[in-house]
Amino acid sequence: MPQISEQSPGKTGDRSPKETLSLSRTDTLTLLSILGALALVRLLAIFTLPFTDTTEARYAEIARKMVETGDWITPQFDYGVPFWGKPPLHTWLSAAGMELFGVNGFGARIFIFACALLLLGMLFRWVRQEAGSGAALVSVTVLASSVLFFGASAFVMTDLVMTLGVAMAMIGLWNCLHSENGSRFHGWFAFAGLAIGLLAKGPVAVVLCGIPAVLWGLVSGRWREAGKLPWVSGLALLLLLSLPWYVAAELKTPGFLNYFLVGEHFERFTVPDWQGDLYGNGHERPKGAIWGDWVLAFLPWSLVLVPMLFTPRRLVRSFRGDRLHWRSYLLCWALSPLLLFTASANILAAYTLPGLPAAAVLLVLLCTDAWRPCRLRAPRVLFAICSVFVIFTGGFYATLAQFAPHAVNLRSEKELVRKKTEISSQSPLYYIGKRSYSAEFYTRGQARNLPDLAAVQQLPQEPHALAIPQSDEFAAAQHLVLAYQRIGQYGRHVLYYSSPIREGALK
Repeated sequence: MPQISEQSPGKTGDRSPKETLSLSRTDTLTLLSILGALALVRLLAIFTLPFTDTTEARYAEIARKMVETGDWITPQFDYGVPFWGKPPLHTWLSAAGMELFGVNGFGARIFIFACALLLLGMLFRWVRQEAGSGAALVSVTVLASSVLFFGASAFVMTDLVMTLGVAMAMIGLWNCLHSENGSRFHGWFAFAGLAIGLLAKGPVAVVLCGIPAVLWGLVSGRWREAGKLPWVSGLALLLLLSLPWYVAAELKTPGFLNYFLVGEHFERFTVPDWQGDLYGNGHERPKGAIWGDWVLAFLPWSLVLVPMLFTPRRLVRSFRGDRLHWRSYLLCWALSPLLLFTASANILAAYTLPGLPAAAVLLVLLCTDAWRPCRLRAPRVLFAICSVFVIFTGGFYATLAQFAPHAVNLRSEKELVRKKTEISSQSPLYYIGKRSYSAEFYTRGQARNLPDLAAVQQLPQEPHALAIPQSDEFAAAQHLVLAYQRIGQYGRHVLYYSSPIREGALK
């Protein structure tokens, strides 16, 4: 475990910590090696892991359509069908990557990964400013190796980009409040973060920042210091960065604002089994499930909280001894998504992500405070085991996806599309039943959907392939045996290819 040393105030006066983590050269090299290994494994996964249905493949296909159609204002759920579910910032990032590096997994994911690296760098600089470089290095290692952040750091979806915006806003707000007479730059930085959140996921990003800001202001008694923020110029910057797209989107596809603001930001979270989703089904969960999601999302580090529960006095003393109320600020930030979504029925585990940066820093600070008298080897070994576990698991799946994709059993149609392309690159591919976004991505939008097997009778008399859900193969086989050749099972679908005998095949 890193040693604890006494440190006298430095250049920043009262802002400098009296106590900080003092890392030996070995500790520092170990942490840097862990971070490097995490980055390399995640980069490997960018290349080897296929897009999986439904979430990542859907957003990747939306970005691919943006590149193909050249429409950078309105993301498209299908050709000519606008996607009103989310703002386009993450789509712009994926589309820009595919413009530069080609329509593939690397192009779609690389700028999301860049956002994750930017967030880690920003967090490191902030924590180093407040608690020293030792605590900063440990904090970013904890965050980078947490299960959800590690996965989301190159996942084509909205949450990582929004988390970057939330972190910018919360760090900018803290620095502004703790600068003498405020700081316009830090204030503008906070408002720019809000703009990124608005363009990444919408007004929910503002709420996720507003909850901890208000709570901390009340708890610390420093709510009057909000006047340090450059409200006029900051709001002007916020509107300048975010409003033009919202106006353009509504003008291009009227009805967007009503669906997005009312449906996606109110009814989705207040109406159980919400049926208004135009692009899928609501994720109905028991209310309060977000807390369980947080425990899983922050693994393996959420397990560290268990022994800390047996030191309540030290934890209370840690918060009380914090003159700047930094720990309470981090706590309010970490709890923000949990408080917001506790009463929600339609949630995903990814909704906990915006609070994880604060949780990582707070965990390091509280562990340091609680176990300061101890200088045992066990915590250091446990830290290494937890980090290596994430690295090994991520590397194992990334390697397996490359050399034994069937063993991974991901919900992806990449292998099926590859096999169909080997047989014929020109003939169409039809999916029976549920739509597959990964198939659409890997066929460049050519995969088509049929509601049921009966619709096969209406297909034109030309060679084509059918992808049938494995669970429906037995019922379908008796109709297909005379007219189709079974190619094989790939993931959750079985591939059939039409034979020259086509007449009367489904009688």
